[in-house]
Amino acid sequence: PAIRARGEHQTQWRTITRRELHEMVGAAAEAMRQAGVVEGDRVVGYLPNIPETIVAMLAASTLGAIWSSCSPDFGVRGVLDRFERLDPKLLVCCDGYAYGGKRIDCRPRTAEILEALAKTTATASQVVMVPFLDPDATTEVLPEAVRWDDFLKQGEGVPPDLTPAPFDRPHYIMFSSGTTGLPKCIVQSAGGVLLNQLKEHVLHCSLTPEDNLFYFTTCGWMMWNWLVAGLGAGACITLYDGNPMFPDPNVLWRWAEKAGVTVFGTSAKYLAALEQMDAVPNTAADTSKIRLILSTGSPLIDESFDYCYDKIRHPASEMSLASISGGTDLNGCFVGGVPWRPVVRGEIQGPGLGMAVQVYDPDGQAVLNEMGELVCEQAFP
Repeated sequence: PAIRARGEHQTQWRTITRRELHEMVGAAAEAMRQAGVVEGDRVVGYLPNIPETIVAMLAASTLGAIWSSCSPDFGVRGVLDRFERLDPKLLVCCDGYAYGGKRIDCRPRTAEILEALAKTTATASQVVMVPFLDPDATTEVLPEAVRWDDFLKQGEGVPPDLTPAPFDRPHYIMFSSGTTGLPKCIVQSAGGVLLNQLKEHVLHCSLTPEDNLFYFTTCGWMMWNWLVAGLGAGACITLYDGNPMFPDPNVLWRWAEKAGVTVFGTSAKYLAALEQMDAVPNTAADTSKIRLILSTGSPLIDESFDYCYDKIRHPASEMSLASISGGTDLNGCFVGGVPWRPVVRGEIQGPGLGMAVQVYDPDGQAVLNEMGELVCEQAFP
């Protein structure tokens, strides 16, 4: 399979093969073409972490359009701060999502966003709604929208155009956090992002077609983009949308067991929270297939290293742990795991391949074994 996916409110995993993914991307791309999407246009998603988000992104990329996304937990202002400046040709949204046992209807919020966009030059000429929360959801609140299944029918049977494109063709528009003003747009090329992410997957994580890669993320975090690149390594990727602590702290580990996850990615904050809640994943689920845990978002504290090996690692497995760190601006990592080096408590194993990483003191001098600023001295793809 290419993708395994499940939402918090769903009881079964959804499995999509590579052939099915290829057909869905072709149909979506043709439907986008019929909607007037051409190279350089912006296609945006206000979506959960579901297969349709990946299909929409890949379909847009085959046309040379640029993809950007926000997760549905973003408020109206947060979405407008990003999408207003993109002048999107097409917007893909959803009916709603579930989180912590609550069912949240996104359609009124999406209608408010569309109304605000209509007052600017950023009006989306086509709106597509994915019925995620309720398979029978209607577009009544969004009269300008078409349901996802009806949208795909417009391009059914048309294969995706896989004509080679320039290495530096724009692919993603990412956004800074917005902590010092409006979120800043970051345009990233298809070739550079894919090459760098495949380097990290294949060489730093030893990802192969035998692996099943999971990263707990939303579509508003760059780790979603990073996760999707696992398809390029031939791996199956696993998606989960919902509260990682509902109905209990071990829920992700039980579902990882059922999905056959071999590489489990998450945040350092999540691992610390598990320890604080006295969760013991290796007794609540069979974690024997998990060979690598990835942690990012903030420094992984010493105690979390101990916790992963004591409470998550299966006693019979040779699981490894990699603390990785990078950023939205490069859609990848500056430092991370090194498969052939030992894991040392409280340390990151090394710099990314091709990354001229140094630590500078306040005078701009490279230092060792001292606190300082992380600097990358040379360009990278």
